[in-house]
Amino acid sequence: MPAKYTCAGLGLSPPLSWSHAPDGTKSFALIVDDPDAPDPRAPQRTWVHWVLADIPAGETSLREGASPSALPPGTRVGKNDWGKPAYGGPCPPTGRHRYIHKLYALDTVLELTSFTKPDLEKAMQNHILGKTELIGTFQKGD
Repeated sequence: MPAKYTCAGLGLSPPLSWSHAPDGTKSFALIVDDPDAPDPRAPQRTWVHWVLADIPAGETSLREGASPSALPPGTRVGKNDWGKPAYGGPCPPTGRHRYIHKLYALDTVLELTSFTKPDLEKAMQNHILGKTELIGTFQKGD
């Protein structure tokens, strides 16, 4: 991942785009996490960087640096593992980590409030029409 999307740069959220949503899509959800925390040689947990729900079905992208107030209308922001409702850029303590951006097409609008990744995953059960992933990597000093 380019440094500007990490703690080594500006910490902006990356631009993301998609197309060909499944028929019946009512909203999208996005989870960005790092399964290599804290050390990719001995991962102990998955660190959550960004959680979004209710991205409107008509949207096909998120712009670079999308702060909570700059997201598409109706999009709800969950808490990341820093306890903040925002994007938190990669900042691995050691080694090269993978950052998995998972976009889900859903057959409903979830209308969650004050949620985390586990809350979103539970709410999405039986509502996922499709899923796509984008994986980026980052290591401090790259």
